[in-house]
Amino acid sequence: SESSELVTVASPILTSSKINLVPYFFSRYATSPFSKLSRVGIRHPPVLPFIGNLLFFREGFWENHTKLIKEYGPVCGYYIGRQMFVVISSPDVIKQILVEDFSNFTNRTKPNLISKPMLDSILCLRDDRWKYVRSLLTPAFSDTKLKEMTPLINQACDVLLCNLKVYADSGKAFDIQRCYNCFTLDVVGSIAFGIEVDSQKNPDDPFVKNCRTFFEMSLFKPLLILILSFPFIMIPLLRIFPNKKQKELNGFFIQTIKNAIVYRHQQDAAERRRDFLQWMLDACDSADSLAARCSDVLSPAAAPTQNEAPLVGTAPPGKAQKMLTEDEIAGQAFLFLIAGYETTTSTLSFATYLLATNPECQEKVLREVDEFSAKH
Repeated sequence: SESSELVTVASPILTSSKINLVPYFFSRYATSPFSKLSRVGIRHPPVLPFIGNLLFFREGFWENHTKLIKEYGPVCGYYIGRQMFVVISSPDVIKQILVEDFSNFTNRTKPNLISKPMLDSILCLRDDRWKYVRSLLTPAFSDTKLKEMTPLINQACDVLLCNLKVYADSGKAFDIQRCYNCFTLDVVGSIAFGIEVDSQKNPDDPFVKNCRTFFEMSLFKPLLILILSFPFIMIPLLRIFPNKKQKELNGFFIQTIKNAIVYRHQQDAAERRRDFLQWMLDACDSADSLAARCSDVLSPAAAPTQNEAPLVGTAPPGKAQKMLTEDEIAGQAFLFLIAGYETTTSTLSFATYLLATNPECQEKVLREVDEFSAKH
């Protein structure tokens, strides 16, 4: 009975202690990540509990990054939610990171909620897989490969000019950004996905509709703040209750690439379009044939014994099967869409606006184009 009395007396004290600890741990959670930059001597703006410096960028990132560097120096930092970022604007340090010590900085930050096909793009691949895929993709941007793709880009340019002529002949004001949206979508669809569309005249084409839906989707701002503030709760919840529309869109883009791959394999080599998609497939075939040659050289009968060195110019057996997967091809095509669509549209729209509002510059550009065309 003595022990039961002790328990009875002690339990309110324990309960009270637990209640008192809750605000302490809540406070610790709200502020604990925000000492990392200071500990290593990197200056940053004052932080708010949970959200860090999120409000510092409420008016945009470009101007405020400039403001950040001006106020806190060429090496400074900030926090978005609980995540720390370091800003480098010193050319010497940038060179050290991107050239001299690049082997330590190959991997990008991978967002927790990212999914296929983006998950298989070069932005999200890591370590040796990133190096291999990048080595396959780099030649696609050579002069020779870009010249092979130029006729396809010119086709989309011709469609754009035809559409613009209708507006020019009418003499009425129009939204040129919409025209450039269509043009950029046509180029990306043609080069990366192997699809010919005139998105201005065929707005109901499945590819066009799904692309527009993807870019119109945005995360509810209060939900974004909750994710940044409480990632350990929100991220598992969002994984349990995924976005059905997003899943359908992702599936569409992956299936579009897989259908295009099947169709290309059914075509004769001479009939295939010379685009980015075909170049990736050619790279896969090259890697496949290399793997087959390595397999023949390193067959059990001809494999080197324990004391023999491997044949020069051959790959180790474990590294032979490394060609791009269909999912990785879809990932690179999808990356083209994300990286090239809105960026190119905005650049062309602003450039056209500036030329239209500065006619003397427009005349100068026209003269330069005419001179170049006459010369070449």
